Amino acid sequence: MNLKPVNQRLISLDVFRGITIALMILVNSPGNATPYYWLEHSAWNGCTLADLVFPFFIVIVGISSVLALTNLKAMSASTPRLLEKVIQRSGYIFLMGLLLNVIPHFDLSTLRILGVLQRIAICYFFSALLFLTTRIQTQAIIMLVLLFGYGCLMTYTPFILDGNLVGTIDRLVFGAAHLYTPTFDPEGLLSTLPAIASVLLGNLIGFGLTSSRTNKQKLQWISAASLMLVFIGWILDFTLPINKALWSSSYVLLTGGIALLVFSILYFFIEIKHWIRWSKPFALLGRHAMLVYMLHVLFLKIQGIIFMHNSEGATVNFRVYLTEVLFSHFTPENAALCYAVSYTLLWLLVIKGFEKWQKQYRSFN
Repeated sequence: MNLKPVNQRLISLDVFRGITIALMILVNSPGNATPYYWLEHSAWNGCTLADLVFPFFIVIVGISSVLALTNLKAMSASTPRLLEKVIQRSGYIFLMGLLLNVIPHFDLSTLRILGVLQRIAICYFFSALLFLTTRIQTQAIIMLVLLFGYGCLMTYTPFILDGNLVGTIDRLVFGAAHLYTPTFDPEGLLSTLPAIASVLLGNLIGFGLTSSRTNKQKLQWISAASLMLVFIGWILDFTLPINKALWSSSYVLLTGGIALLVFSILYFFIEIKHWIRWSKPFALLGRHAMLVYMLHVLFLKIQGIIFMHNSEGATVNFRVYLTEVLFSHFTPENAALCYAVSYTLLWLLVIKGFEKWQKQYRSFN
């Protein structure tokens, strides 16, 4: 199959990324400890709306890296030069993740090594490396081997929070003091392998988008793949539970299928029907997703170390205090949601101002 560069940004992909980052902020920033259950991660097995966010982003990373690298290769960029850029970008994202982990309390003895950005960095690295050095058929085989091999490991080892193989390996490699909890890290080393399978699914979709097929043919292919993955993931759940914390193979298939289903809907409305106006706020967030992620986490951490006395005299952090002041007449669940929505809209306004400043700055240079 001949690859052709995508000369313009794929708006539907920006919108998908923007919707994902908006949902991520909603999940990360409830105004109190009683959010709606669907905005919380599953306690163990299962899949809520919150559990879709991270795999969506990983799939998007795979699609984006293929589109970007295809365009760069079309401009005669050499593979060694592209690999150098990939290593630099991966290292930068990983270091940003470490930086967020040391805020607000810098202590190397308890520094969490892994995390969300670290997993994104690792997945991006392998997505780009394999795209640049192997055929797409090889990438598909690697994805299937990772899913099958990891599925076998999880089938024949304890599938419990305390005592699973993922946590055991992380404690051996990093030590309990450097994990998210003393016994387990949801972005663990071993569970990053199936996450690489998620990003390779994105590679396959990105490869299809750079083909010579028409937009309608691409839509049909993505839609069919999405339904097939959802069905297989659902069937596999009966023997290998869907589990976000372990990133189980059934979880990869189900969430990957849902990701493709959402993307296919956006692709239909934006790339085929050209209904774009409604999507501009999400496209804005999508163009600056990494910046939005880092800033919203940073300010959540700052809110967490500022304490105030509420109307009842209790000491609460600044986020809870604001929620109680602004949404005191709401039920706790609605107050938590209203704060999260307000916080998301705040970052939309910030990024809109940032992009406006960015354009003005470039016009003077």
